[in-house]
Amino acid sequence: MPQHLALRLIQAALVLLAMSFIVYALMGLMPGDPIDLMATGSPTMTPEDVARLKALYGVDKPMIERYGHWLAAALSGDLGYSRLTAQPVLATLGEPLSNTVALMLSSLSLSLLFALPAGIFAALRQGRLIDHGLNLLAFAAISLPVFWLGLVLIIVFAVGLAWLPASGVETVGGGDVLDRLRHLALPVVALAIASFGHYLRYMRAAMIAALRSDYIRTARAKGLSWGQVVWHHALRNAMVPVVTVLALDLGTLFSGVLVTETVFAYPGMGKLIYDAVMGNDYNLALAGLMLATALTLAGSLLADIVYGLLDPRIRLR
Repeated sequence: MPQHLALRLIQAALVLLAMSFIVYALMGLMPGDPIDLMATGSPTMTPEDVARLKALYGVDKPMIERYGHWLAAALSGDLGYSRLTAQPVLATLGEPLSNTVALMLSSLSLSLLFALPAGIFAALRQGRLIDHGLNLLAFAAISLPVFWLGLVLIIVFAVGLAWLPASGVETVGGGDVLDRLRHLALPVVALAIASFGHYLRYMRAAMIAALRSDYIRTARAKGLSWGQVVWHHALRNAMVPVVTVLALDLGTLFSGVLVTETVFAYPGMGKLIYDAVMGNDYNLALAGLMLATALTLAGSLLADIVYGLLDPRIRLR
């Protein structure tokens, strides 16, 4: 298992390196550059000033050479300055990243809290009325657009009942933990409902496949109770494909919260990446996209570790 994890770390580093080059090249294809935008906004700048600034910042160099300089600086911890905030990129990423992580983890935990038990229960009652009801609920959750669901939640709970705030991360002037939780409630519920159906369906399918396996019949033939068979054998094996889905969803959640953050005016990474791309902030957009890639790779690596805990055969490889 340690050798396997070491190999996976090397693979993740190579994938991250390749993705950094691809993302850097794609960002370079965007129309205009920061120097041109600066010249457009300052009529007093002469063509000589533009040429001098491009030479100073290396914008006039070939793409491969620019990427090499960026990579060397990034490995030393220098991601450059953000054009939008006029601050170092690392300082700009701090607060939006913490907001998005809080939103992701809260919504994922809430979704799994209801989806996994519901999926297990539906599998144990396959073909019955409760199974059909849970399937209908799952398909309804999958079919709801996140932006529409967010607007409905705002209309009902923020405008109609005035129980919760409709936007932001805290009350202007500062807020305590309870105030931040109240601001977090609606976007968390919207994201949790949107992902609830997927996880319920995955858990149900994996549990049904596990219950039909030969080792389940063998365990029953040995005299184990139905509860022992379900919780100690079937569930453990059914969680392996579910863990795979969760690992792949980490990156999707990170980059996919843009709609939710936009609807609720929530200052997170999704909104930050969108603003950086629209504002031609190369350094900030590149750092945000690379962070999403790194999170996906970290989720895949975490899944490998969980595989070893769930399936002893993997630890022996």
